[in-house]
Amino acid sequence: MNLNSILIGSENPQGLAEFYTKLFGEPSWSDGGYTGWMIGSGAVTVGPHDQVKGTNAEPGRVIWNIETADVKSEFDRFAEAGATVVQEPYGPDGEENGLIATFSDPDGNYFQLMTPMAPA
Repeated sequence: MNLNSILIGSENPQGLAEFYTKLFGEPSWSDGGYTGWMIGSGAVTVGPHDQVKGTNAEPGRVIWNIETADVKSEFDRFAEAGATVVQEPYGPDGEENGLIATFSDPDGNYFQLMTPMAPA
């Protein structure tokens, strides 16, 4: 199996598309109200969903992750682009080798930057 994408439903997909364009650059595609970006081998798409209203009431329920070798630099770039900082870069258990930083998008969905982790 291969997880190839995540779809983020929104009452305001255009607002999310504008937000994620600031983070990821020009979309890889935009059609029928759906806008998507390739990030590595996976895709993130935002689009309308009739069951989604307002902001996410439980943002920690689903958190999606983006690996980067330079969490601190990407953290600064995302924060400057307008991502809401939920948690500045930290190392689980106080470690500095593997960092995680958590953000929120305008709909209140959480996403994270994290240092790539080697398989166990």
